[in-house]
Amino acid sequence: MKESACREERGPTNLAVESLAFSEVPGQTKLFLDYLADPNSLSKFYPNVVSSISELSGNAAEVLGSYPHHRGEVCDVLDDQNKQFGSSQKTYENIEKLRQSDCVAVLTGQQAGILGGPLYTIYKALTAIKAADDLTNSGTPAVPIFWAASEDHDFAEIAEAFNIDASGKLAQLAIKSDAKNESKPVGSIIITEDDAAAIAEHLASLPKTEFTNSTNKLFNDCWKAGSTYGQAFCSFIAKIFADYGLIVVDPMSPRFKALSSPLIGSSIEIQRSITDSLLERDAELSGGGYHSQVLIDKEHVPLFWINEAGERRAIKATDDGQFRVNGERESVSPEWLIEKTTTEPERFSPGVMLRPVVQDYLFPTICYFGGGAEIAYFAQNSEVYRVLGRPSTPIFHRQSFTIIEAKHARTIKKFELEFKDIFAGFESLLPAIIERFVNPKAVETFSETEETINSELGKLAEELNKVDPTLAANLATRQRKIAYHIAALQKKFHRVQGERDETVDRQLRTAFTELFPRNGLQERSTGVATFLNRHGSYFIDWVYEAIDLDDKGHRIIYL
Repeated sequence: MKESACREERGPTNLAVESLAFSEVPGQTKLFLDYLADPNSLSKFYPNVVSSISELSGNAAEVLGSYPHHRGEVCDVLDDQNKQFGSSQKTYENIEKLRQSDCVAVLTGQQAGILGGPLYTIYKALTAIKAADDLTNSGTPAVPIFWAASEDHDFAEIAEAFNIDASGKLAQLAIKSDAKNESKPVGSIIITEDDAAAIAEHLASLPKTEFTNSTNKLFNDCWKAGSTYGQAFCSFIAKIFADYGLIVVDPMSPRFKALSSPLIGSSIEIQRSITDSLLERDAELSGGGYHSQVLIDKEHVPLFWINEAGERRAIKATDDGQFRVNGERESVSPEWLIEKTTTEPERFSPGVMLRPVVQDYLFPTICYFGGGAEIAYFAQNSEVYRVLGRPSTPIFHRQSFTIIEAKHARTIKKFELEFKDIFAGFESLLPAIIERFVNPKAVETFSETEETINSELGKLAEELNKVDPTLAANLATRQRKIAYHIAALQKKFHRVQGERDETVDRQLRTAFTELFPRNGLQERSTGVATFLNRHGSYFIDWVYEAIDLDDKGHRIIYL
């Protein structure tokens, strides 16, 4: 267990931090675990892989040498956007820093989730900030950049949030999308009065603390009626990381579209080569025992078209060398599409296979921080980089955390558990806890009763076997039924005993709700509002201080 500085009003303290290998966390893929264990062994899929942040400086010259000469125009857009988002002076200083020809960028990003999305969004941003700080301190000027994936058009993926309410339960906020917005980029969808009211009601369900007013103001000022979900998310990210100078990017900007149009045009021109290479890469991944994150077929085009209604529609390749937009009857020629990249660049939106290449065309990206799914994406889209003649960007796994507050730490200690024990689930752990700590006498009685029954039935079986073996066999069947009913009764006893002991039931249920919500890691469900409401903006500082870029495990922070 390591300790890191923890800054708060009451003066400096120390945070205890533990690390758990991802191989002990359920649900991890083979590709992700192999990449964490030895990324260099997967260099076939990740050409410019490096094993640690400290090695990145050696890539700076290649990154800067291949970066197009549009740094000034990019920074002009960033300056205007971040003014709209209400970014801090430190962010503007970082934009000015990015104007310098020797500065590289550390990128991360996430969908424009309501109320900021799950906690891992916050951890992504802080990881990029920490890496940029470390690179700068070691002599390679770097700035952190957060790419808000506002162009994604699956509103359902961003339209819910979860936080711990005043009763200790996981409260869900779910916003229903209007059918007319179904295919529109989420960043363009406007927050309605009903949406804003639902958001305010969700925030009101959180416990009242000294930080409640400031927390509610932060969220309600961002997610207010009349704003778009993209504006709300970008403003929130800018404000919550104001002290860290994080640069926020909304890729829906027509000016960014115009700057990236040469790359978009090239991707159309050599679409067949890109698709063939991706299909070949999928076969290579499969042959290595790995999975493909994105399904690729012969019609695949890594682009979407924004139609007159503002809908984001997939572009498909046809057998005769033409292209067709989903929902449109007529096909169009490659020449027509390529011309549109110049005359109407705002019509194009990169898909997940092309998005990282576009990011790195706009910015001098030295590395990207993502989750397990994004690491899998990069195993595929390194081929897109290659075919387009761009250097493949190294990807690192973001820092991963579970926050354990004092009351839950006491519960874990009281019942002699380890953090990883919670992965078994509440129902699986309850019997052992009841038997060891709540009513061991009843458990002993169950055991003695079962032993006595088996002993007496064993004697009876011997006598029956002397008379007729089929009677003994029939008894054996009935004995199994008796054992089943006793086990069912014992299971019911565990549940009822747990419910009767209100303290134990409350301690365990709230611990599981907070530490393993929805049977998954805390960071994948719970939102940052839970902890901002309890600890204020100090929470962001504490997590930043707990980051260890050399630690590839799941880190457990004890507050």
